[in-house]
Amino acid sequence: MPWYRKLHWQIIIGLVLGLLFGILAAAQGWSGFTSDWIAPWGQIFLRLLLLIAVPLVLASLITGVASLSDLKKLSRIGGKTIAIYIGTTVIALIIGLVLVNLFQPGATVPDEMREKLQMTFADQAQAGVETAASRAEKSPIQPLVDMVPGNFFEAASSNRNMLQIVFFAIFAGIGLLMIPKDKSKPLLDLFESLNDLVIRMVEIIMLFAPIGVFALMADTITSIAGDDLGQIMELITALGYYCLVVLAGLIVHMFLTYGSMIKFFTPKTWGEVARALAPAQLVAFSTSSSGATLPVTMERVEKELGVSEEVSSFVLPLGATINMDGTGLYQAVAAVFIAQTIGMDLDLTAQLTIVFTAVLASIGTAAVPGAGIIMLVIILESVGVPSAGIALILGVDRILDMCRTVTNVTGDATVATVVAASEGEFKTAPVPA
Repeated sequence: MPWYRKLHWQIIIGLVLGLLFGILAAAQGWSGFTSDWIAPWGQIFLRLLLLIAVPLVLASLITGVASLSDLKKLSRIGGKTIAIYIGTTVIALIIGLVLVNLFQPGATVPDEMREKLQMTFADQAQAGVETAASRAEKSPIQPLVDMVPGNFFEAASSNRNMLQIVFFAIFAGIGLLMIPKDKSKPLLDLFESLNDLVIRMVEIIMLFAPIGVFALMADTITSIAGDDLGQIMELITALGYYCLVVLAGLIVHMFLTYGSMIKFFTPKTWGEVARALAPAQLVAFSTSSSGATLPVTMERVEKELGVSEEVSSFVLPLGATINMDGTGLYQAVAAVFIAQTIGMDLDLTAQLTIVFTAVLASIGTAAVPGAGIIMLVIILESVGVPSAGIALILGVDRILDMCRTVTNVTGDATVATVVAASEGEFKTAPVPA
């Protein structure tokens, strides 16, 4: 097959062309045209992915749990998965805190630019503060309450309730394990058929991916710059060092943490995993949503890495809702950066509080664009940093959101591969490392 016929190259071409078009549109004053005629195609692509996310999680998790031989195997796989997810999130947070304390990006922002950023994004910052305040008033164990749906159909009506869908699917799968096979078989056959249908729908949607990615990328550039390309240059000048620290942390975490896990705990190589995940990573980058990327991630992990459906259908939907390594790392860097910028010194206790709060926050963070900024407000409040300080970073948050979503998706796939290796659950003969 020629290189240009391969999906990941088509998506890369769409991404690059979208970037170039976005820059041209900002320079030529075409932001209105882009918003009216280009951006909607990206929204259609994103909605198609979100459309099948709930049916996919429901069908794949129910069949995945019910296909396990017994509850002991479920508890073993579940225990491994959750332990690894929490462990990698803690490592990501530590990496972020080490880098932000080492390089001190907050010390490089001029006073004049700090005041300008606070004024420019004051309204957005206030909206985030108000949303976070409503969450902070609830019980410390409210995430456990929120995880249990009071109405299945209400939970299924929004992708922001994905953790409730995961809970219901696991609950239903356990129930199917506990009834006679002749009684459970008709329902299992239904969900298996639904799962196969959704996978085929993913393949159809991915034919549209290059166009969707082009539109999303172009819209991202023009939404940041408007009709003035100089706005991007101003933001890069003021917050470039902060962005570099976040990106460095994400890269270190992916190559050091995930690379080591692949090398020492699976029969795969990091190169194999990277090639297999390229389309999913590119979709994650353009959509900023690990929930929307989930159908693509599952397809690549099963077909290209050979992870069994038993493992992928349990580990990946769970990861899309509770595993937010990239988001956690970003929140750690952002919290300390804001404190540095306004002249506050966070001691060791405060930074340990950031780690603890961010781990808990990652479990309840919705797998949709921008959700991490709400949880950042809660983290800032926990260590006494003025939450209005998020105005300092909102200008570049969209770009960093795209990057941290790539890390989140890569982490989900890595953990699925590690769990599959530990359970001997590869569908195809593993390729020697």
